[in-house]
Amino acid sequence: MRFQILTSALALPAAIFAFSDSSPWVLLSSSKIPQPSNTNQIQTSPEVLASTRNILSHCPTDKYLVVTQPGINAADLQKGDCSMPHLCKAVEDSRIKGKYFVAEVIGDVAEVRLDEYIKSVCSKKGKAVDVKSVRLASTSQATKARDLASNDASLATQLEAVTAADSYTILFYATPPEPLYEPEFLESVHMGMKRDTGSAPVSRQNNETDFNKLPLFEKYQFFTPGIFMGIVVAIILLSILGVGIRGLASLEVSYGAFDKEMGPAAQKKQQ
Repeated sequence: MRFQILTSALALPAAIFAFSDSSPWVLLSSSKIPQPSNTNQIQTSPEVLASTRNILSHCPTDKYLVVTQPGINAADLQKGDCSMPHLCKAVEDSRIKGKYFVAEVIGDVAEVRLDEYIKSVCSKKGKAVDVKSVRLASTSQATKARDLASNDASLATQLEAVTAADSYTILFYATPPEPLYEPEFLESVHMGMKRDTGSAPVSRQNNETDFNKLPLFEKYQFFTPGIFMGIVVAIILLSILGVGIRGLASLEVSYGAFDKEMGPAAQKKQQ
């Protein structure tokens, strides 16, 4: 029976690997644990967490090691081609009396806090336990096998320490890999301000004929359209000003038109 469970968990058929967003769940204990009612190898994260909490609520052992490995899947733990040999060796230890394996856990289990849960339930039962948590480094898809081997080597010390005791439980599960930021730079397009390189000014030294054929405002860059419009407007305004000045200068009024009449005719008008 034990061999069948181990085979189903670590040497799964290819059909089970269809879920790319799933992860394996491995619980080992040196004590007997209650077997979950659901033994399917494809389960959702709430189902797996409920079964695991039910097992841990009995505080089966004195020592606990909770290991999380981002980005691992069941294919990496296949028997005979295991990417983490120290972990697979711990699975096959003859002292293990209780096992709970789920090959494909669908859903996020990053914030389950099982180490705190173990301390809480065991404290309520008045049992002192030693709980250690290990979070292994994320892996890269290009160097996944090498990264897992390196993480397994660093985990070996923790496994030796916990398995040295007579009463221990090991919980290993995967968390989603940390997203890698890959910047995407879009080509900038300057609408309305893009320079027409097809009609760019041509150097006179390179081609005299093409230089002579260029338009006025590309041939002489110092005489820009802005300056040309300013000169035209200034000419129009100055011409209007000149017409006004000439109009005022053309007025002819005699000096006597502003003299006050003092003769008998002026007195007769006043009466």
